[in-house]
Amino acid sequence: MKRLRTGIAGCGKVGHTHASILSRIEESTFSAVYSRSAEKRAAFTAEFDVQAFNDYSAFVKEVDAVVVCTPHPFHVEPAVRAAEAGVHVLVEKPLASSLQDCDAMITAARSTGVSLGVVSQRRWYQPVIRVKEAIDSGRIGEPVLGTVIILGWRDQAYYKADAWRGTWQAEGGGILVNQAPHQLDLLQWFMGPIDTLFGYWDNLNHSYIEVEDTAVVVIRFKNGALGSIVVSNSQKPGIYGKVHVHGRNGASVGVQTDGGAMFIAGMTGIAEPPVLDIWSIPGEEKMKDVWNEKDSAFFNSVDATEYYHQLQVQEFLQAVLKNQEPGVSGEEGRKTVELFTAVYRSQRDGRPVRFPLQAEAERDDFDGRLNTSDPA
Repeated sequence: MKRLRTGIAGCGKVGHTHASILSRIEESTFSAVYSRSAEKRAAFTAEFDVQAFNDYSAFVKEVDAVVVCTPHPFHVEPAVRAAEAGVHVLVEKPLASSLQDCDAMITAARSTGVSLGVVSQRRWYQPVIRVKEAIDSGRIGEPVLGTVIILGWRDQAYYKADAWRGTWQAEGGGILVNQAPHQLDLLQWFMGPIDTLFGYWDNLNHSYIEVEDTAVVVIRFKNGALGSIVVSNSQKPGIYGKVHVHGRNGASVGVQTDGGAMFIAGMTGIAEPPVLDIWSIPGEEKMKDVWNEKDSAFFNSVDATEYYHQLQVQEFLQAVLKNQEPGVSGEEGRKTVELFTAVYRSQRDGRPVRFPLQAEAERDDFDGRLNTSDPA
């Protein structure tokens, strides 16, 4: 099988996960890493026996595909420069912290014909696949109501673990930008395009950070369906993250993607396996427990912190080798950034936001994130 020379830009905690994957899968010859930190470069070369660079131009000459693992506001530069050099790019979630950065990456990839993808590994969870299949097969009728709820927790030690955490400039946002993108991605994957959104955000009990820890959102989808989002990092020690979809025929399906204390890459493990927590399709009501037992047993039999990342990384590299579009493209990743951008703008402007959204090149308030006054 043909292999791609692969590399990592950004040698932080999640970079170790990708390095482990790239060093063993058959689609990859793990060749190089880039970091501005001499200490991190040395650690990666010692562990993975790869070349390490602090010169990005030299780095991209050694790879065919790169995984960008820098903090969110700093995805754009390595992604664009790689694309301009003809290198395929997979970006850790979210694609960026601004629509301007998303558009720059998408434009660069299109101009050179390389693939651009964003990590959304929860799409590969078996309970998530079951929900998607039920919707696509019409077994709940047309989706008419979709909900996301995340009740998690982040403590002060988490924010002290890396200097970029909890700041607008270096993290780009709080729970909307860092902890919720997977569930926001699933909501749109299940429900389809958004028409209008109204939202509020705030920092309820994390006085030592700049960014939001809580947001509440109401959505009208383009197909007429309704949606709601309640996400918070203010519930000790973390309760759950769920995505539910209710159909026109009265049937409902839903997945708990995360249970208990939320997973933190490079710091904690996954507390509970993902499971179906709602399943009321006529004739299938008893299948929920059967599937959950089966899916949980498999989840607990693998290294879940790497296994589902690996499935997506392999899918991305296989798409590159076959000259196909990856399952989660840059355009798909932009949808999540568009959603959380709309929440910030909605609070800033005190009104619903209509989709699609364009970048605000003429403003310097970071879509309202730097304006913390309540317009009401």
